[in-house]
Amino acid sequence: MDKKLIEILVCPVTKAPLVYDEQKQEFISIAARLAYPIRDGIPIMLENEARPLNSEELDHYRK
Repeated sequence: MDKKLIEILVCPVTKAPLVYDEQKQEFISIAARLAYPIRDGIPIMLENEARPLNSEELDHYRK
């Protein structure tokens, strides 16, 4: 994933910064409690395509 892209992308719901999870190929929005998928190298930044994060996952990303 392009580092510049990672730096400029924000959550479309909250406009908050995102966390890039390289292993899961997702962008994480802690503020919105959502994980946006990356498919074929393309971030899918649509709320209806994101999956909700559970409390355990949120705790992991807040560290």
